[in-house]
Amino acid sequence: MAEKKTIFITGAAGYVGAMLVERFAARDDVAAVIGLDKEPLPELLKGVAKLTYLEANTADGSWQERVRALSPDVVIHTAWQIRMLYGHPETTWKWNVDGSRAVFDFAFSLPSVKRLIHFSTVSLYGAYAKNTFEHLFTEDEPFRETEYLYGVEKAEAERELEKVVKAAGEKGPSVAILRPAAITGPRGRFMRIRFGLQAALSGQLKGGVYGLIAALVALVPSTKGWVRQFIHEDDVVDIVMMLALDPWKGGRVEAFNITPPGKPVYAPDMAKAVGKKMLPIEPWMARLAYFFFWHATRGKIPTAPGSWRFYSYPLVVDGTKLTRLWGFPYGEDSFDAFYYTNGRYEEFVPEESRRHKGMPS
Repeated sequence: MAEKKTIFITGAAGYVGAMLVERFAARDDVAAVIGLDKEPLPELLKGVAKLTYLEANTADGSWQERVRALSPDVVIHTAWQIRMLYGHPETTWKWNVDGSRAVFDFAFSLPSVKRLIHFSTVSLYGAYAKNTFEHLFTEDEPFRETEYLYGVEKAEAERELEKVVKAAGEKGPSVAILRPAAITGPRGRFMRIRFGLQAALSGQLKGGVYGLIAALVALVPSTKGWVRQFIHEDDVVDIVMMLALDPWKGGRVEAFNITPPGKPVYAPDMAKAVGKKMLPIEPWMARLAYFFFWHATRGKIPTAPGSWRFYSYPLVVDGTKLTRLWGFPYGEDSFDAFYYTNGRYEEFVPEESRRHKGMPS
């Protein structure tokens, strides 16, 4: 019988991290899960018997020895301050880029670690006016984002990882870099309601400044270049478990765009999903609105500088490499992941909000 693994997950209180904690802990071939997050242990993880939880920031240097003593076999880095802190970009950078470097250094310093999985983003390719719906960005294309801090920091973290791998030579774990499209599913939409495009357009956010947002999106504002790709949360979890525990395939370091093949979600699809009509707008209008809400709410509405371009211009990626190399079959396409409520966490969706193929729209 193969030796059971110990899994170390950063960002364990977050959307993806918490799902990974639950699913890995439920496996018979996993002995223990170590969770690290700067936030306290969430209620939904308090019953996970295999979990050792550490409340710490990846950038603060306080966790390494405690985790080292537990000899993890797999390191999965999901921790990230996605929402830029208004007026404090240096703090965001420290938590994200310096924190990532600390995780990479740790993984490569510990002989027990055989796999490192790092969550990046498709945003690092950049959304620009010259992009087209037809061009699918592949993993070997350059990082082009220069303004939107989320994409800029993710690109810099990948560069830091490249330095660590190069310095290690032949030593250290196999590395998978995941660049997901927008992650969605019943857990993300109904258990962790937070500001996001889908939540804003569907009216899930209530009260205060969100009431103004709801009034402004009585119609779905859309530019000619608007498009999104979505990946179902269950597919994300299955991909990570496969890369963490299955026999390794490919080179020492492999980057993967993770998004299902096929048609992405265009503006008419988005309008259909939230039961509204479209309102055509120009990119400059989106830019002005994003600027206003960012400064008027001091970042509470996360329309950070540069993010308006991702609402205005296309960015479509090719996610088939994972299927070609590892044989992974995506369970849901972009629209189905976005529109329907099927999934492991559908029990948290109110009966009246559940949608399946074949049901009346």
